[in-house]
Amino acid sequence: MKHEIVEKNIGLMIVLIVVAISFGGLAQIIPLFWQADTTEPLDGLKPLGAMALEGRDIYIREGCNVCHTQMVRPFRAETERYGHYSVAGEHVYEHPFLWGSKRTGPDLARVGARYSDDWHRAHLYNPRDVVPESNMPAFPWLFENTVTGKDTAAKMKALRMVGVPYTDEDIANAAKPFASGEVKEIDALVVYLQQLGTLLTQKR
Repeated sequence: MKHEIVEKNIGLMIVLIVVAISFGGLAQIIPLFWQADTTEPLDGLKPLGAMALEGRDIYIREGCNVCHTQMVRPFRAETERYGHYSVAGEHVYEHPFLWGSKRTGPDLARVGARYSDDWHRAHLYNPRDVVPESNMPAFPWLFENTVTGKDTAAKMKALRMVGVPYTDEDIANAAKPFASGEVKEIDALVVYLQQLGTLLTQKR
């Protein structure tokens, strides 16, 4: 009889479904906030250096994270292609996370040190020069635009406020790598790409 009341009242059913899903979701999510393997950084993890930090912002600006995930799922098909599955401790200092969910291009979580700097440069200048079947757009302006580093210290200060352990020395020296005025956006982006996923790979 009670089931009949719920089944015939769509409004009540919707409310009860939302309550049930909410409790189920909270029961799975809340414990993760206190588990060390999801909240503590991987041994040896350090905040991105000034060059890689600027490269990451260029990566986001150009929409690379729209087509490339940075999360290898724990399935054989993925680990055989991309390498060790991603772990939460690798991403503790990332704001925002760039895990993604759509792969127009391959996952980049373990791309660091897989290819040479020259390969990355050629690939970004014209992807079809190195991958003939690629549908990735070219990014020739990265070879022309320079990185000034004038905002890098401010970015580090902001990240420190949300828990990234940048030191006063890191912040004071943030603009030094760009002092020559000759650092191109491609330089910063390649530095960022070359460190992706390398910490866990080194530990294996």
